[in-house]
Amino acid sequence: MKTRVYGAVVAFATISVLAFAADAPFPGAKSDWNGYDKYDFECAERPAMVVVPKEAAPGKPWIWRALFWAHEPQVDTALLAKGFHVVYLETSDMYSSPKSMQEWDAFYDFLTKEKGLSKKVALEGLSRAGLICYNWTALHPERVSCIYADAPVCDIRSWPSGKLTSPGNPSAWQDLLKAYGYTEEQAFAQFKNPIDVLDPIAKAKIPVLHVVGDADTDVPVSENTAILEERYKKLGGDIAVIHKPGVAHHPHSLVDPTPIVDFILKHTESFGTK
Repeated sequence: MKTRVYGAVVAFATISVLAFAADAPFPGAKSDWNGYDKYDFECAERPAMVVVPKEAAPGKPWIWRALFWAHEPQVDTALLAKGFHVVYLETSDMYSSPKSMQEWDAFYDFLTKEKGLSKKVALEGLSRAGLICYNWTALHPERVSCIYADAPVCDIRSWPSGKLTSPGNPSAWQDLLKAYGYTEEQAFAQFKNPIDVLDPIAKAKIPVLHVVGDADTDVPVSENTAILEERYKKLGGDIAVIHKPGVAHHPHSLVDPTPIVDFILKHTESFGTK
């Protein structure tokens, strides 16, 4: 059975209901995820997931994991314990393309207008997810409370194209070109890198935290986070960077995620000062 959501609430969304009880907080198939209820369904014809806290914190805060569901989930589980919802929309093949922006808009509208989650979301972007986190925030800075980016791709010249010191990823590079319909020349001339879309984010005073491994050769700090950090500070932006000496691209996150969790709580209205 499929339920379609029309109109201003969710302009692009199609919710595919796999199993839906009348009193369930979300549509879809219910399962257990680390002791919490997880609902799997479709939104904007994309696989979607929502994990529900035992008791939602005031204002119904939430964190949006952009890609790589369940990889190093310690930040997500810690926030669930604090009353956050954790959500996911599968767009890993889209590389922040305009179509993926529309799909994110649909999911955001469904969660905020239909399900009453906070109008401001914390974004969690690991690796290539930095692309969509920064691009979507640049389009909708009023929707974002903060950005946590972990070893994020900030310039496609570094990854996936491999035109700088990173070896890149030829397969992912072809996927990116396909998602946009670009030639290489068009991609380098027209693609909106995180390092190039910072102005509206800084003007909105959105705080940013990056966690990076200093020995990362896949997404080198010098070609990505270091450049973004310098530019964001020049724009007056608030950015902190946690460096992990001797650590490569993996593992992401921190063994003890407290510094990341505290950053997100600080910039969530019902917990911090915003």
